[in-house]
Amino acid sequence: MQKYLNKNIPGRIGLILTSWLLLTGCGGSKPRIPDVSHIPINVTIHRFDKDFFRIDTNNVLQGIKLLDNTYPNFVPTYIQQIMNFGPLSDTNRLLQPQLVSFLTNKDFRALQDSVEVHFKDVRPLEKELTRTFRLTKYYLPYFKAPRVITFMSAIGNYGAVTIDSIVGIGLDMYMGAEFPVYRLLPDYPDYIIKKFTPAYITVNVMKVLSQHYFPQHKDGSKLVEYFMDLGVQQYFLEKVLPETPEYIRLGYTKEQLDFCNESEEMIWQYFVQNKLLFTTDWQEVTRYVGEGPSTQGLPKEVPGQIGAFVGYRIVQQFMKKHPDMTLEKLVNTQNVLGIFNETKYRP
Repeated sequence: MQKYLNKNIPGRIGLILTSWLLLTGCGGSKPRIPDVSHIPINVTIHRFDKDFFRIDTNNVLQGIKLLDNTYPNFVPTYIQQIMNFGPLSDTNRLLQPQLVSFLTNKDFRALQDSVEVHFKDVRPLEKELTRTFRLTKYYLPYFKAPRVITFMSAIGNYGAVTIDSIVGIGLDMYMGAEFPVYRLLPDYPDYIIKKFTPAYITVNVMKVLSQHYFPQHKDGSKLVEYFMDLGVQQYFLEKVLPETPEYIRLGYTKEQLDFCNESEEMIWQYFVQNKLLFTTDWQEVTRYVGEGPSTQGLPKEVPGQIGAFVGYRIVQQFMKKHPDMTLEKLVNTQNVLGIFNETKYRP
């Protein structure tokens, strides 16, 4: 890392002072959060997870039909895609025995019991989502607040999903990193489990909503375009979740974010010197935009999905240069390469 640092002592002191001012918000001032109390959005969380486990197992198909009336559009997706029970239709003869088996399984019922204890009171979450949706409406007037439904996925890694005008939250994916069941499952390493906490619920909800609303680059795009997509998403999260710590929004630990901030120039020089920014090789792209415990090729302290950090810093620099640029215009731009080129990012 040292080979990228300026050895000039006055210059280094200036850099330290500048970094300190940035980190403390120019004297410790907090970012201005607009008053959104007048925006008529009030979130009520609908507990599908409770209703589903209260189905009479002696008449399970009738119970599903009643749920389908209460939760239209959601039940078919839950049955077929989230739980993989097959289509919700009269011709699916396996549906009834699968539902009965699932609803009477002692382990799944114990998991749902734990969910209901852990999320006995969802009013704090309703309040947080209400404020976040109001801020989103403030910045993006076309935003329509979705109906919020909770479900249990049997720890199927469905933390948040969008279905038409619905956002679903898999509460069993947010039981806390110390929830013992997670450690029994081989599919979830520590770097994933650390994010199975309530602090990530609203972050993940807004991530899936951003993917629903904003254009994303498709396979075959340049690595830097993926960086910029992630950067725009992070800037959006900064605005609608202004009190959520940055390391949570990024999905890092605090120590990982501190290392990235201290090593920003080294991280950038890695991509420049290895001529990676314009690669379209999917293996390379995945290495830097996919999740992981660390990033191959960089120091072990650098977290996975380092592209989100790099893209975020580029977008922040661009928005600082263009204070008249609205969030609405930013998130809807398809020319992210134009933003990258205009910014001339050099940490």
